[in-house]
Amino acid sequence: MNHINNLKGRAASRARLSNGLVNEVGKCLLLSGRGVQRKISRRVRPLASWVATCVLLFSPCVAVHGGLLKADVDFSNYDVPLFEQIVNRIKAKIAARLGEGKNEKDRYFIVPFAYQNKRNSPDFSHSFISVIRVLADGEQPSLTPGFRRGRYKNRDFEAFTISWLPHDFDTNPHLCVFDGVGSRLIPKENKCPISVGRNFRLDETLKLAVNAKNAVGMWGPYEIKKEAFDLGVKRKQLLDGGSIAYRADDRLYRKDRVAINCFHAMAGLEELYPNGGFLGTGFRMWGINGTARVLIEYTKKVRNKGLLLEPVDIKKDLYGFVYAPERNSRGLYNPFPNASAYHQ
Repeated sequence: MNHINNLKGRAASRARLSNGLVNEVGKCLLLSGRGVQRKISRRVRPLASWVATCVLLFSPCVAVHGGLLKADVDFSNYDVPLFEQIVNRIKAKIAARLGEGKNEKDRYFIVPFAYQNKRNSPDFSHSFISVIRVLADGEQPSLTPGFRRGRYKNRDFEAFTISWLPHDFDTNPHLCVFDGVGSRLIPKENKCPISVGRNFRLDETLKLAVNAKNAVGMWGPYEIKKEAFDLGVKRKQLLDGGSIAYRADDRLYRKDRVAINCFHAMAGLEELYPNGGFLGTGFRMWGINGTARVLIEYTKKVRNKGLLLEPVDIKKDLYGFVYAPERNSRGLYNPFPNASAYHQ
């Protein structure tokens, strides 16, 4: 009996302590603004502020659609295929840059891309880039064989994409990145094979993203000089020549030009195989992080030589396209500050 009474006494004591704390915090919240704050102890005041902040930040009444501090995902083009959405965005932005007046000379642009899944798995991630030449108005210059050609608002253009992957990735999308104990740290332990590489077109690459329901990000378009365009053409011709293979982990093969991954295929226009940071390829240096790293290479090296004609804000310039199973779906994987939805 005494044991039970002791337990009851302890419970009552804890209740009084808890009620006292609640009352003190309640006092701080209810009496604020009435001149009584002067009497609140310095220890209790920060606690009251913390409680009030938690109420504001974590209240279920706060709307956080599309992620905290993010804009809602745009569903206005939901039924437009992803490839068409991206091409329309590129065309509109370049047209705005060119203006309504006569275009007296050729203009050149790059559009860096990345895609990845919710887990940011390296075997479901990719970095690639499109390079565009807008022809001067009223002229008939020679076009480059094998490039995509088009016309938008009475202006002709040609474009190509550097999207380096195993040659059969469209029919066998199972990428070997790391295979073997310790292979992430020790390149010699990686048993992944070397593959014949192929440069995929933009529409082919985006189809891979759609099939995997990945999030796709793009930067730009950024205007570049002709010299940068020529370097991009040279890189594409090198890859298309068949002398270089593909390997996701290219640490042992990059230096001797045996094999290269998608990241290094597009990194450093003036430098064939720059390092990607930690471990050469880079720690988690794939998908959005990989292309962001490429942009750092461009802004630190290419822009210093005057090849990149405008500033780059890696975070603010990023725009995304996220997969949504239905119109106005919620809970989407959206790693972007702003994004549009797609489903095909």
